[in-house]
Amino acid sequence: MGKQNLIVGLDIGTTKIAVIISELEESGPPRIVGMGTSRSEGLKRGVVINLEKTVESITKALEDAEMMAGVKVNSVFAGIAGDHIRSINSRGVIALSGSGSEISSKDVERVINAARAVALPMDREIIHVLPQEYTVDDQSGIKDPIGMSGVRLEAEVHIVTGAVTSAQNIYRSVKKAGLEVCDLVLQPLASSYALLSPEEEELGVALIDLGGGTTDIAIFHDGSIRHTAVIGLGGNNVTNDIAIGLRTPVEQAEEIKKSYGCALSSLVDSDEMIKVPGVGGRGPKEISRGVLAAIIEPRAEEIFSLVLREIKKTNYSDLLVAGVVLTGGGSLMEGMIELAEQIFDMPAKKGIPQGFSGLVDLVSTPIHSTGVGLILYGLEQLKDGKSKGGSKEKGWFRRMKNLFGQYF
Repeated sequence: MGKQNLIVGLDIGTTKIAVIISELEESGPPRIVGMGTSRSEGLKRGVVINLEKTVESITKALEDAEMMAGVKVNSVFAGIAGDHIRSINSRGVIALSGSGSEISSKDVERVINAARAVALPMDREIIHVLPQEYTVDDQSGIKDPIGMSGVRLEAEVHIVTGAVTSAQNIYRSVKKAGLEVCDLVLQPLASSYALLSPEEEELGVALIDLGGGTTDIAIFHDGSIRHTAVIGLGGNNVTNDIAIGLRTPVEQAEEIKKSYGCALSSLVDSDEMIKVPGVGGRGPKEISRGVLAAIIEPRAEEIFSLVLREIKKTNYSDLLVAGVVLTGGGSLMEGMIELAEQIFDMPAKKGIPQGFSGLVDLVSTPIHSTGVGLILYGLEQLKDGKSKGGSKEKGWFRRMKNLFGQYF
């Protein structure tokens, strides 16, 4: 991270790559001092498909952020998503030595290792093991068992896995851009650090990140993460629908979506007309904004219906008292909140990143939820001594470093 007091988030998205640089204050939240974005080239649905183009996009965003902050960045916390992400819940059990012995941090580490011992295919690796709660003897619902006495310790954990090759390609792209990866972090998990309050996580909430290539889901209840999933549809699908429906280039369709798009036909004035550029030298034409909304609404409904199906797979669909929080670029479209409330039949709101100072105006938008969240996640890891510096590197991460060390 260059200087010791810098934490940098690298959001590698399908439509944009963002680098956000923060400086740690002696007291108070981290201060954002630089931000750079570039158009994302070489990724599809969150997965690297062209390494060189991805490296160029990362380098451009990095240079802009470094110039704004006036610092040199050496390492980053990088986000990972894509529809290769899978998650499972697991349980581990250990016996404690001696009758009524005191539980230590080593015991907690042992029980988490027992919980992560799940059979995985050769092409998948564990990205996160996130403790949910512990049980000491017959007492369940314990968040921190250290110092308690017992003879048996159980842990329930949420395990996030990803395709080995997808993680390796992100790692290689970042390394070729001249950066060290402190940690690869699941993007909806990172976003939760910037968006959700402890009260929301306690009551039950679904975080939905509407990105360009994918829609990411994270469900929280009773103060812990309970389910994560990635759906391979996003804002790019809406743009393509507009391009086909209105017979206009994709770049123009994206601009029309941003300027005039609405996800709920009932909210637009059908008499309002918009100009659509033609293709191949044909002149522009005028259409009703109601026609545009009629193209967007079915795709937005499909995305939310797939999210609802994913939520209903869990045991928490009726326990989300705090409703849903929408973030990502897709949440900026008019009508998305109202449509979400209709589909999910629960309260919905737009998630704006919080918990930082400095360049607030630049990054206080749902587009940068993941970038800010990566910084806050990194801060948490540094406090716990789990990141570089006092690091306990993940096994897969260490193996990747060894594997690619010869190339860099």
